[in-house]
Amino acid sequence: MKSPAADQRQLLVVQAHDTQLHRLAHKRAKLPTLGQLALVKDEIQAAGEELELAKAKTGDIRRDLTRLEDEIAKVDARRARDRQRLESGGGQSRELVTLQQDIELLGRRRAVLEESALEVMERLEEAQEAVRGLEATLKRLGAGGAELRERLDVELAELDQAEQAERVARGLAAAGLDAELMKLYERLRERLGGVGAAALVRRRCEGCGMDLSASDLGSIRSLAEDEVARCEECGRILVRGEDSGL
Repeated sequence: MKSPAADQRQLLVVQAHDTQLHRLAHKRAKLPTLGQLALVKDEIQAAGEELELAKAKTGDIRRDLTRLEDEIAKVDARRARDRQRLESGGGQSRELVTLQQDIELLGRRRAVLEESALEVMERLEEAQEAVRGLEATLKRLGAGGAELRERLDVELAELDQAEQAERVARGLAAAGLDAELMKLYERLRERLGGVGAAALVRRRCEGCGMDLSASDLGSIRSLAEDEVARCEECGRILVRGEDSGL
């Protein structure tokens, strides 16, 4: 394949821009802020799920407390009725004794219920404290996530600007180059990890890093200036220069 020597040398400039674009794309995908933001999102999800469980637990405890308070209210109402009947003095003495015994039993029952209610109230306070703690954690994580998103927006904008500048420069560098040379270059670049052309420097292919054999060098040396040389090891376009060692 033939292509002007100047176009072949200019191809290295195009390759340099493509390499830089590849590096920028890699940098974009590996931004530390992306990983940090993903971690915060996972933490927010976990804390949110934990908060829902804590709220459900708080609701269950609150219902237990309401049930106990209702029972205490019923006991108090019954004690009040019995005490009123007892204080009225109506009825036979045996009935009055029974009322007094009921009042004492209800008092003991109320004491048991109050003790249980106090325990439930302590559990409720602990559960509510857990909810408040998780809400504070979510607020902190949300603020941290917002800060990370702002930082990411700045970093991505800077990368966008750098990539745009590289694309413009790449377009200018590639403008007017031999069409067949560019087709070969693009095909090789796609197949060989983004590097389709490399310089031959001191008898070494800068694409694969392999030293060329004496016979390969002899073959390249025999090519006309406008003949496109290829690396026998990796197949990339080899661009010759003053320091090629030919």
